[in-house]
Amino acid sequence: MLMSTLSAERTSRMNRFNSTVPVEEYLADSNVLFYLSDAVTQLLEHKEEYTQFGVIRYFAEYFSSVKNSNHVLFREYNYIRATPHNRASFIRVFWRCYRQIGKSGDLLSMLEYRSLLQLLCPDFPAEIVQTAARIVLMDDAIDCLMSFSDFLYAFQLQFYYQEFLDSVLVIYQDLLSGKSPNTVIVPTSTSIEQLPSLAADENDKEEQQQDGVDPSTLAQCIDALCDRFKHSHPPRSSMREALGQTDKVSYYGFLMSLAKHETINQTVGALPSKAELLIDPEMDQELDKLIAQISVSPGSNSSGSAVGGLKEVQRKASPRRNIHHRRKMEVESDGSTEETDSSEN
Repeated sequence: MLMSTLSAERTSRMNRFNSTVPVEEYLADSNVLFYLSDAVTQLLEHKEEYTQFGVIRYFAEYFSSVKNSNHVLFREYNYIRATPHNRASFIRVFWRCYRQIGKSGDLLSMLEYRSLLQLLCPDFPAEIVQTAARIVLMDDAIDCLMSFSDFLYAFQLQFYYQEFLDSVLVIYQDLLSGKSPNTVIVPTSTSIEQLPSLAADENDKEEQQQDGVDPSTLAQCIDALCDRFKHSHPPRSSMREALGQTDKVSYYGFLMSLAKHETINQTVGALPSKAELLIDPEMDQELDKLIAQISVSPGSNSSGSAVGGLKEVQRKASPRRNIHHRRKMEVESDGSTEETDSSEN
């Protein structure tokens, strides 16, 4: 049994270096050049700091942080959205940092979730947060409060598949107005006559605005979009399943069904299932230790002792980060980044 396992692992390693896979294709799929370029850029920008630790150690820690998904913390938005791995890593960091919000049952507003995201990424755009809120609240009263789990899964869908969903929105709006979306998003030999006629009188248009569009027509358009789309998109089977649930489908209703779909969650690979979303025994154990430490401390009534105990737990729980991240954390003046750092673990 052991020999067969080792043989399988050896075969897997050999397949990764199989010459039948073009070099260009491998580099494009793995984004190796992107990370290498960023690593060199960071090294040159902070050369004096990094060289004292050694260039080899710097590169080892950089790529270790990429592998462990710790590399996106406190980075700029253009970086965290640059690759599918970065997006999934940021979703996971957001979940781990603020899991206690969901566990405590707190409901937060869209602006509060935006503030939490900007603690991890200072220039995170408001538009994505607003769209995630509309998914949860079905485009109605987006200033209402939302649970952490509802917002998290909607945010995962919107952030990870942003470009694809933007194209789907164009399709949906064209269908509502009676236009053929293929003339906009599928410039191929696929003829627009293949789609059902969408011409309607004013009464039909008003009804469409209220009830949505025909799901089978939307499914055909989305299927054509998937054939030509260069970025990541949700599994087609999941989208067909979501569109097959009603006679009329709205854009945000469609997205809400996708956000709740477990296959989408498994495809992204950043979050556990909803049943396990709030479970983190390691962090719970650290928090229990902190509470016990504060309760028995002679100076437990003072805020200073509590902060000291919190920092001690953070030092124990915090993973080893690359040098760039440690430098950023050291210059932070408030306690929010330190608390975020411990929550991630």
